[in-house]
Amino acid sequence: MKLLKDILYKVRLEEVIGNTNIAIESIYHDSRQVTSQSLFVALKGRHSDGHTYIDAVIKQGAIVVVCERLPEELKKDITYVRVNDSWEALAILAANFYNNPSEKLKIAGVTGTNGKTSIATVLYKLFTQLGNTVGLLSTVENKIGNKTLPSTHTTPDALAVQKLLAEMVKAGCTHCFMEVSSIAIDQKRIFGIQFDVAIFTNLTHDHLDYHGTFENYIKAKKQFFDQLPSTAAALINVDDKNGKIMVQNTKAKVYTYSMKSFADFKVKILEKELRGMHLNINNKEVWVRLTGEFNAYNVLSAYATSIILGNEQVNTLTALSTIEPIEGRFNTVISKDGITGIIDYAHTPDALQNIIESIRDVMKVGTKLITVVGCGGDRDTTKRPIMGKLASSLSDQCIFTSDNPRSEDPNKIIADMKEGLSSSLLQKILSITDREEAIRTAVSIAKPGDVILVAGKGHEKYQEANGVRKDFDDKKVITETFNNRV
Repeated sequence: MKLLKDILYKVRLEEVIGNTNIAIESIYHDSRQVTSQSLFVALKGRHSDGHTYIDAVIKQGAIVVVCERLPEELKKDITYVRVNDSWEALAILAANFYNNPSEKLKIAGVTGTNGKTSIATVLYKLFTQLGNTVGLLSTVENKIGNKTLPSTHTTPDALAVQKLLAEMVKAGCTHCFMEVSSIAIDQKRIFGIQFDVAIFTNLTHDHLDYHGTFENYIKAKKQFFDQLPSTAAALINVDDKNGKIMVQNTKAKVYTYSMKSFADFKVKILEKELRGMHLNINNKEVWVRLTGEFNAYNVLSAYATSIILGNEQVNTLTALSTIEPIEGRFNTVISKDGITGIIDYAHTPDALQNIIESIRDVMKVGTKLITVVGCGGDRDTTKRPIMGKLASSLSDQCIFTSDNPRSEDPNKIIADMKEGLSSSLLQKILSITDREEAIRTAVSIAKPGDVILVAGKGHEKYQEANGVRKDFDDKKVITETFNNRV
């Protein structure tokens, strides 16, 4: 329980009507959850406006309403707090309500189109291996020390984030590593968090269904670095031209990492195969159990973050050498007769190209790559033909199938993926909307030594269609199909 006047600290107020010397038991932004003695923040979203529910939440027991515009009728004994930006206010209120837990942790946030989950998870495992109690907020899962919690968003909302950070502090965590999505930045979900390190991976085609244009997408990412204090570090991949754009206005100390350019942290791939890579990182050699150029970047950024946060080079490299592949990221399954199945979350053009090229680099001469891939429904449609062309041109054979079709017709999604393809590429493609059947078909046509890439869903254990989520696991399907192969 907190006094309202205490949790209003640092909130940019326009007007306060009513008593601020009152106790608040909880904060909500979802009108359906409001209980007595609570504070309700009215958020103006893309599909609904919390201001329309103000009367309803007061009836449910809210005693404080934070809003951008006051209702026409003000209720007696209700405190109204008018702010310029409700999203920003929610983030600060949440941080204050939970005693600003980010000030008691070392927090590194990872943003970019690809690599967020891998880097955050590698950092969690690395710092745990180095003897720390660590928290993780990721697309795959949230972790507080050894305790695992389900994840519903890449970056949870401001209230959920602050509550999780407070639980980490209570559990004795010293560090937290978290993914920071462009949507979370735009919605100010991370506004109340004090970051020690901000990591930029890369920027490619994604989330245009939300941001509208690539320029807006860049601006959203850049806000993360614009808001960093001078005490923080900004770690950027300078092999991506957008890296330097991210830090143009930052107050943070800038560090760079690269495979191809001059940088503070450098990596070179000495040898790679399906089971791992031999790397040279800042003139020290290490074998890691991850493979592919994109994973070399991920390992390098984790290494750099570890050094920035005060760990020794040798200890960091030793710990990195023990880390297993991340769930749903380049996970391999091998059949009895030598077919390799690879399950990966690649669901953007850049990620798909990276994973296919990484597989091609280590395949044996005379073997074939069969790619099973789809595109999500109710999401950015412009990337569909790009992904269709990449998959069909870089693979020996493709099976276009459903990802999470959601409310869309899977056949329409596949038609979008085929748009503009040449007749020679179309000849390499089978269209099978049933994802399980598509995977089983890929196994049936593969020969010993071939590689099957199942891309797009990775760690997800469900498939969503027509508003229904059913259990579905790419890795389970391909494993069972391999086991039943005669």
